[in-house]
Amino acid sequence: MKFETLSIHAGKTIDSSYGEVMTPIYLTSTFAFKGVNRPGPFDYTRSGNPTRKALEDCLAALEGGTRGFAFASGMAAESAVLDLLGPGDHIIVHDDLYGGTYRILTRIKKAQGVDVEFVNLRDIDALRRAIKKSTKAVWTETPTNPLMNILDLRAIAETARNSGITTVCDNTFLSPYFQRPLDLGIDIVVHSTTKYINGHSDVVGGAAVVRDKSLGEKIGFIQNAAGTGQAPFDCYLVLRGLKTLGLRMEGHNRNALQVARWLEGRPDVSAVLHPGLESHPQRDLALSQMTGFGGTFSFRVHAERDALRLLEGVRIFTLAESLGGVESLIEHPWSMTHASMPEDVRTAAGITPNLIRISVGLEHVDDLVEDLRQAFGRM
Repeated sequence: MKFETLSIHAGKTIDSSYGEVMTPIYLTSTFAFKGVNRPGPFDYTRSGNPTRKALEDCLAALEGGTRGFAFASGMAAESAVLDLLGPGDHIIVHDDLYGGTYRILTRIKKAQGVDVEFVNLRDIDALRRAIKKSTKAVWTETPTNPLMNILDLRAIAETARNSGITTVCDNTFLSPYFQRPLDLGIDIVVHSTTKYINGHSDVVGGAAVVRDKSLGEKIGFIQNAAGTGQAPFDCYLVLRGLKTLGLRMEGHNRNALQVARWLEGRPDVSAVLHPGLESHPQRDLALSQMTGFGGTFSFRVHAERDALRLLEGVRIFTLAESLGGVESLIEHPWSMTHASMPEDVRTAAGITPNLIRISVGLEHVDDLVEDLRQAFGRM
């Protein structure tokens, strides 16, 4: 089935007693056994729940995986995947990434004895040089947050596979509608489902999807043992959002590209970081592995004071962290989403005080452009 059909029907089962069209919210902690030593498909919601299973099966289908996992947050999903590593294991991580991922790697995983190394994974030779006997995983996100760099997932996956290394890709910015990392050879896909997958800024959630059965068993054990699965009501909200994912992503993509082109013509903007623009140095790579560019991108103004004045001047764009909702958001990575990274690390990566990230929503694009125009006028 095509993506739009899968997003509506994958994972759905119908109770023959009632014939419901939408998966119900199973707000029950405990399920009765059929008899002694005869459990049913579910016994306790920490281990599994019908609403959560419907979401997990739908996510697996949309990513082209065999098994999906829904978590209480995107960071819970990342934590579960990182728990595959133990003391002495080495993980290679792209050096331009979400601040929360940087924090869990440097403040928690390192303290647990995991050897974390940040490498510019746009350079495949640098990846090859970084691999050692203890390397167990390579962590990627593409497009990167917030600099919108593109990583060659096919090349990374092939290089890692040749050394028996597991690869992970954070696919939050594009969703499976515009990019399917498993099809490109990646082993594990993670998401903050808070963002585009849910799309309505009313729930926090995360996901992981795999193809390999043994990886699925390991992540399933960690999810159950740690109790990080998503609650049934939250799963219901994400499921509801998934049904319009294709329609929403098309709108986000169209609006964002128009706004990016408008920004590119502004004298008070020094750079627009959007992989759909002809000016983006990795546009050809993006077109080779993505079918769209999503709704989030960044741009630079000439100075930090200009960035702060612009953030204060918007009226339709909301100054807030997060992304992927139907409403447009604007934020300052230096002081907001990436503030947990040390200043020298941010600067070295290119996350500077004059950088602004926007999540372009589904309002009329003319209104969004006019809002930015009047905000620039206040600078």
